[in-house]
Amino acid sequence: MARSAPATASDAPAWQWPADAVFLTVPGLHGSGPGHWQTRWEQRFPAWRRVEQTDWSTPDLPRWSARVGEAVHAALAERPPTRSRRPVILVAHSFGCLASLHWAVQTKEAVAAVLLVAPADPDKFGVRDLLPGRTLPFPATLVASRNDPWMPQGSAIDWAARWGTEFVDAGEAGHINADSNLGEWDAGLTLLDRLIGRASAQDTTRDGADWQAQWDVLPSTPYI
Repeated sequence: MARSAPATASDAPAWQWPADAVFLTVPGLHGSGPGHWQTRWEQRFPAWRRVEQTDWSTPDLPRWSARVGEAVHAALAERPPTRSRRPVILVAHSFGCLASLHWAVQTKEAVAAVLLVAPADPDKFGVRDLLPGRTLPFPATLVASRNDPWMPQGSAIDWAARWGTEFVDAGEAGHINADSNLGEWDAGLTLLDRLIGRASAQDTTRDGADWQAQWDVLPSTPYI
């Protein structure tokens, strides 16, 4: 079942995230410009990386998905090797949400959590059958607006239930992009912080294993 939660901001956020975590933003169609919250978060956290597409105007799911994988591999290669895999946290928007899920459920990489903000409607792009059809194998939060032109909130709620994600009602926020005038969107960072906390807490219940060991044994078949 999807779980609902309010989108509230912290008065004085102090983000205590795993030092070895890899954060990747995954923009949607046409990328994320200067006023987009993804761009602002990248400026706020210089260690974050963006998944770049070769063609931002053509939403090709397999190609976009492959670029997510390439970006993850490149980001992991920048860090010195350690005994365990580092947690990868994907921060996705719009069609980037679909690309993130398409890649993440078919890999044995260390995907710790995925934040899905205003995902595009899979039916609008004819990719429903390429996306997961059951509970995701990692914690995720889906944030959807009541007046998003790219996905009716009712459909977003249905997908959240299908994927077993936390569902967050963002109110009347359009496509939750630069036009939504969210600024730094601290409320979104609070949701990301809570998601990371869930991922970390979930792993600590697994017989003391390091927080990403579980992803070494992901199923080999896609979750579709």
